[in-house]
Amino acid sequence: MTQPALSIALRACRPGFDLDVDVTAPAGLTVLFGASGSGKTSVVDAVAGLTRDVTGRIAVGDQVLLDSTQGICLPAHQRRIGYVFQDARLFPHLTVQRNLDYARRVTRQSADATRFDQVVEMLGIGHLLDRPTPYLSGGEKQRVAIGRALLSRPQLILADEPLAALDDARKDEILPYFERLRDEGEVPILYVTHSTSEVARLATTVVALENGRVVRQGDAIEVLGDPSFSPGDVRSVGAVIKACVAMHHDDGLTELTAGGIPLFLPRIARDPGTQVRVRIAAQDVILSLGRPEGISALNCLPGVVHEVQEGAGPGAILSLDTAAGRVLARITKRSLAALDLSVGTELHAIVKTVAVAPSDVGGPKG
Repeated sequence: MTQPALSIALRACRPGFDLDVDVTAPAGLTVLFGASGSGKTSVVDAVAGLTRDVTGRIAVGDQVLLDSTQGICLPAHQRRIGYVFQDARLFPHLTVQRNLDYARRVTRQSADATRFDQVVEMLGIGHLLDRPTPYLSGGEKQRVAIGRALLSRPQLILADEPLAALDDARKDEILPYFERLRDEGEVPILYVTHSTSEVARLATTVVALENGRVVRQGDAIEVLGDPSFSPGDVRSVGAVIKACVAMHHDDGLTELTAGGIPLFLPRIARDPGTQVRVRIAAQDVILSLGRPEGISALNCLPGVVHEVQEGAGPGAILSLDTAAGRVLARITKRSLAALDLSVGTELHAIVKTVAVAPSDVGGPKG
């Protein structure tokens, strides 16, 4: 059996809050996902070695950071963790070059020009090296912060809501770098967020927390495609499908293929032949018993109802198995009854082309 890249088993009893989590994750990017107060920060602080009131075991590969039964508890400075926080936390009196060099100096590494050049190229920050950090944009600062974390040669990268302080344009700028870091990097990433869009685009593994407990963990596409999975806001429910860029059309649309089904999206900056994954929000899916005609929506996915989840309110979430993959649809209970929908019903899922935002299209990992 392959050793997990990351394993965390923690317990802590605090006034008004108990932590009891058990997480194992393969290589890639593991997302800790949950609302405020769910326990994300408690887990992060324990992994980072910033809290001592927990018991259990934490290991990155074969490196044990904490094992309370064996009396092992490495101090924070010995855990070789690269940090990327909400705010970049760069030294304002230093240039980009010197901020990056700081990672090497503080970890007492010898200069490695090849490694430095690789990180700078990956993050596209070569033209910024001589610039004082106060004159960087928010996205540029975060790229430098990622570079500094990488150059510390960590065994784990910890990203604590790294996009929360950025506007949508800056988020779209940074997301591809986290994708590349996930796909080409040498270390696992523990990524904290409450954004389902970031989960859908980046996660290899999802660990959902609620009240200090793990309520769901597993492959990102499987977890997000489960209608019983609640991300906290019903409007955030959505499944992820894998597709391939087929071609770009002159009218500004990109054509994808997913399981032999064509999908049309606003133009995406990916070359034909590139594998992508696409998040389709459940609230943007319309269901039809027959194949519709005379409508403006371009995307129509035939499928079969796999599961029905009725909520406490007026809505229901249906999962459909299609050739393109699992699709979720959010409809009213009135529509559920009027169409007499149940497991096994054959349907067509209709998705407007413009309903899929650029931030909903990500790289293929996972």
